[in-house]
Amino acid sequence: SRKKQMADAIKEQKKQIAFAKLNNCPTSPRKMRLVADLVRGESVEKALNILKFSQKEASNRLEKLLLSAIANWQAKNEDADVESAELFVKEIRVDGGSMLKRLRPAPQGRAHRIRKRSNHV
Repeated sequence: SRKKQMADAIKEQKKQIAFAKLNNCPTSPRKMRLVADLVRGESVEKALNILKFSQKEASNRLEKLLLSAIANWQAKNEDADVESAELFVKEIRVDGGSMLKRLRPAPQGRAHRIRKRSNHV
């Protein structure tokens, strides 16, 4: 039937895509986006090289996340190998996570609020 054929086609397409997600990462979303913009659309090998030689702290976390996505892809496609597959970073999104609010003492008995930000990748 047509429905079954469509379902099989969609299943084959999903086999080509692997997801990885990082929640509540204790880096501000703005700093994480700087690193995410470097690897968006790049091939996996190039992206890993960029992250490895980047000085930013966020790059270590993104490198681990990318390796996790590669491992997820390998779990889906056990017979294929990563080098010949020509994998690339299709989409990478950084959204704001929960915020811890802290107080910092300020002059004349006042207090300023500090927002310790986190993000979801």
